[in-house]
Amino acid sequence: MPRDYRIAVNVEWTSKCNALCPMCPRELIEHPRLMAPETWRQVLARLSPREVFRVVIAGYGEPTTHKKFFDYVEDARGHPVRFDMVSNGHLLDEDKLRHLDGAIGLLIVSFSSIDPEVYGRVHVNLDQARVMENIRAARRLLKHTRLAISLTPMPECLPSLPDTIAWLRGQGVETLTMSPTLYNRGGSLKDHELATRELRRLIRLHRLRSQEIDFIPSAREIVRQWRGNGFKCIPRNVDLFVSSDGEYLYCYNDIGHRHPLGHVSSHSVHDVLSRREGMAAIPELCDGCNMRERYGPAELARAGASLAMSRLGGVLGTLGARIGRA
Repeated sequence: MPRDYRIAVNVEWTSKCNALCPMCPRELIEHPRLMAPETWRQVLARLSPREVFRVVIAGYGEPTTHKKFFDYVEDARGHPVRFDMVSNGHLLDEDKLRHLDGAIGLLIVSFSSIDPEVYGRVHVNLDQARVMENIRAARRLLKHTRLAISLTPMPECLPSLPDTIAWLRGQGVETLTMSPTLYNRGGSLKDHELATRELRRLIRLHRLRSQEIDFIPSAREIVRQWRGNGFKCIPRNVDLFVSSDGEYLYCYNDIGHRHPLGHVSSHSVHDVLSRREGMAAIPELCDGCNMRERYGPAELARAGASLAMSRLGGVLGTLGARIGRA
C-alpha cells in the first residue's frame, strides 16, 4: 500500500568529489565510490510518484565527475518522478549542459562568493573563473531546465553576499537560494554556527529562496510525516538518502554511510520508510546535529510563512506573465 505522505530522495551517484570544501567532512567517507549501472537501474525502479515527489542527484560527491554521467542523465529523462541535480559547476561544460537540458528539472549550482579569495577558501580546488563561465553558459543554453544558485551561508561569504547576488542577477539568474541554517554536518562545524534568525533576515533582505521549502511537498504531508514517525525530526523524515553503493541510509547526516536501512536491490522505499518510522535517534548521528529538534512550533510557523510567500510569488509571477502576453 502506498504511504499517505511523500518524501524527497537524495541519490548519490558518487561519493567522490573534485572539491575539498572545508564545510564538507569528507574525511568521514572511508571508501568513496561510484554508483554502478545496475544499482542505478534498481534505484530508478524503486522511485514512484506515489511515494516520492522529488529526486535530488547530489549526495556527498560531485555528479558531473561520474564516468556514466551522460548515460545516467538519459536514464532519468522521461521518468515519472522529477529529477533535480546539485553541482559545484566546475565540470558543467556545454556538452553536459546541453545533454541534461529537459532531463533535469532544476540544476542547482553551489557558489560561495564573487570575491576570488573567499571563493578559493570555501570552494577549495575549484576554478572560480571556470565556474562563472559555466554559469553564463547555463543561462545561455538551458531552455527546459531551470537554473538555480545555492549561496553558501558560511560566515566568510556574507560580507561579499550583496556583490555576489548583484553579479548573479546581472547574468539573468532569477532563482537564488540559501539555507536558513548552516548545517552542522557530522558535528564538524561547531566553530561556524550562525543564528538561523540572522540567515532568515538575509534571505528576506535579498529576496532569496529559503532552501528548506524545496523539501516540503505540502503542509498536509509534513503533518502526516510528523504523525507517522516516532522520532520527531522533520529534516530526517522528509528526505531519504540512497548512497553510491545503493544503500538507504538512516539520514543525510550519516556521512560515513554506517547506518544502512536496506539496499535498493532488495528493499522498496515503502519498506525502508516503514522501518525508519519506528526508529529513535542514533546518538552517533543525532547528538552533534544542529538540525535535531530545530523545528519547534515557532520555526515551523516561519518555514510555513516562507512556503506560503514563495508559492504566492509563483502564482503572481505566472499571472503577471499571462497579463503581459494578453
